[in-house]
Amino acid sequence: MNKIKNIGVLTSGGDSPGMNAAIRAVVRASIYYDIEVTGFLRGYEGLINNDFIPMDRKSVANIIQRGGTILKTARSEAFRTVEGRKTAYQNLKDKNIDALVVIGGDGTFTGANIFSKEFDFPIVGLPGTIDNDLAGTDFTIGYDSAINTVIDAVDRIRDTAESHDRLFIVEVMGRDSGLIALRSGIGVGAEAILIPEANMGVEDVLHKLEHSRKDKSSKIIIVAEGDDAGGAFKVGEILQTKYPHYDTKVSVLGHIQRGGKPTCMDRVLASRLGVSAVEGLINGESGVMAGQVNREMVFTPFDHAIKHINAEQVSSTWLKLIDILSF
Repeated sequence: MNKIKNIGVLTSGGDSPGMNAAIRAVVRASIYYDIEVTGFLRGYEGLINNDFIPMDRKSVANIIQRGGTILKTARSEAFRTVEGRKTAYQNLKDKNIDALVVIGGDGTFTGANIFSKEFDFPIVGLPGTIDNDLAGTDFTIGYDSAINTVIDAVDRIRDTAESHDRLFIVEVMGRDSGLIALRSGIGVGAEAILIPEANMGVEDVLHKLEHSRKDKSSKIIIVAEGDDAGGAFKVGEILQTKYPHYDTKVSVLGHIQRGGKPTCMDRVLASRLGVSAVEGLINGESGVMAGQVNREMVFTPFDHAIKHINAEQVSSTWLKLIDILSF
């Protein structure tokens, strides 16, 4: 028989489109299995400060299409301490909460992993991050929405680039991961893409510009913010010095990539993962992230999930594709 009678749910770290869809799925799945749900506000800060709301069908009505998170989110320094985690655990026990679903990225899962082991407390994580940098899932919740936001923005930039014969360097999010830059760059037909995993450097951009079509009036270069070249402004300075005849402009897309309505893909992914998390807890899963691999729901231990996608996993096939399409 199911021993879980009350599940807590929270969102932590950076927000991503689709978090609300995930919350909705956790609440509705819990109700389906006759389990109460408690939402904690502002991530782990809510656990420590006892900031919570009981959740039911009405509390998740009309949220699947909304960006952000109705539970709010924050990063918690207090949860990094033993004292903070002890307070959080006591608050959970006082409310008779039997398990947690945490929605976030590697920082969220690092905290969940420590907490789960310290107190032998059942936790399942949902990969909510636009960076798509977690192992154990093909895509994270919010990634598809973010790259579509980038594509829409760069398509508009391309219009003005062509009108003025300009070279645009566009910086996208990705401090440790260049996967937003990788896919969106291919999607917009960028002349060059700089990502931290490949360590290509500005020399690669210079080479591509030297060998690019001379009759093409506009050029777009996509740069991940964490690339070794130093970001879009640094790349822009180098290119302006090397090619003063180009009308070079820099555009940093910033936090618009986090906002907006989630795409259908993210809504469906979040919904599937939310149900999977609840069913996993019922079946005794703990200390794991629910993910989707080859369209199947899988569970990956936090220890493995939080290992970033690295240069080896950005395969040579992708890098060759960039070279071919930018030729």
